[in-house]
Amino acid sequence: MSRFPSIILKPGKEAAVLRKHPWIFSGAIDRKDGDVKEGGIVEVFSSERDYLATGHFLQGSIAIKIFSFLRTTAGYDFWLGRLRQAFDLRKSAGLTESASNSAYRLVFSEGDELPGLIIDWYNGVAVIQTHSMGMHHIKPLLVDALKEIYGEKLSAVYDKSAETMARSMQSSEIAKRRNSEMISFLPSDQFLFGSTPNVEISETGHTFKVDFVNGQKTGFFLDQRSNRMFAQFYARNRVVLNTFCYSGAFSVYCLKGGAKHVHSVDSSKQAIEWTRENFALNGLEGSLHSEEVADVKVFLRESRAEYDMIILDPPAFAKTHQVTNNALHAYIQLNATAIRHLRPGGLLFTFSCSQAISREVFRSALQSAAIETGRNLRILHHLSQGPDHPVSIYHPEGEYLKGMVLEVE
Repeated sequence: MSRFPSIILKPGKEAAVLRKHPWIFSGAIDRKDGDVKEGGIVEVFSSERDYLATGHFLQGSIAIKIFSFLRTTAGYDFWLGRLRQAFDLRKSAGLTESASNSAYRLVFSEGDELPGLIIDWYNGVAVIQTHSMGMHHIKPLLVDALKEIYGEKLSAVYDKSAETMARSMQSSEIAKRRNSEMISFLPSDQFLFGSTPNVEISETGHTFKVDFVNGQKTGFFLDQRSNRMFAQFYARNRVVLNTFCYSGAFSVYCLKGGAKHVHSVDSSKQAIEWTRENFALNGLEGSLHSEEVADVKVFLRESRAEYDMIILDPPAFAKTHQVTNNALHAYIQLNATAIRHLRPGGLLFTFSCSQAISREVFRSALQSAAIETGRNLRILHHLSQGPDHPVSIYHPEGEYLKGMVLEVE
């Protein structure tokens, strides 16, 4: 007898689960047995009542996020085991004991069989971000598990889930509650253990301040580590433009790689202040860099400057497949405008972090940008997220970061 409510699938709808895809869509569900609640744990059965999986129930198009294809009580030991498994993967990648790296993503959602959960490690501070009610409910267990895994190395745990949970609830039955009820329910960003205002990390020997309280996402874009190393390699003796620079990580790498000059542009004044702080932390000479608060699209459209290398790492233009066409147009225009600012032989580091944009579609957008400018482009590298953002072979949607290094004739 199951201790959890049951979800029975329609005939023939078990195929994706048998292929170990971790999502079950609402249209595949035939009926529910028991008290099924938002964020509650459910067991999934075929139409013939064969056990298939265990996961968290959601009200939305994705109705179940599977965290186990074996029956489990989903108690503390289960979640501790999942976190240890994630930690061991980062350890095998050389990230947990490295003197030159003190930050990495510990948990990457479906890639670590923990859908709806992100945990980033910043030199003793674990920043948790939940994307589902199910993961929101087990945060106390996660904090205890982090303490057990890291011991005295763990100085603080910060929960930065207010924004992601608000988005999650907008698409759920919870959104049908009265506004006052929703406001009282919404979690707030807060420390779950310890306290510290910000932290300094080391990434491949470079130093960065991470303001996880006020910064974007969890405070730093760890997924670009290996791509920043590519940029550092290619930056020597080049004049570089880093757009959407955020806290200037790409800029620091390029200057450390011997760039003649780096110009960093972001629409956020706070981002430019963080960029300047990070230049100072790394002892970089002021004459080698300049910063500007400006809308990147306007800057590229109005500037007459030319560069030897441009980095385009914009925010996601497409959150869902419904807006893919608009996103494609935005990628085409942004890249075409950037290409026009590159000298012959220049390099374009260009990225899309939109899950809804496939690698093939992104390449097509870059081809359209090249046609629009009338210049020939050659692909030197395909780029993606690092090993601390693993992608399950059963969940290709986890490969969200697409990038290319292009030479422009």
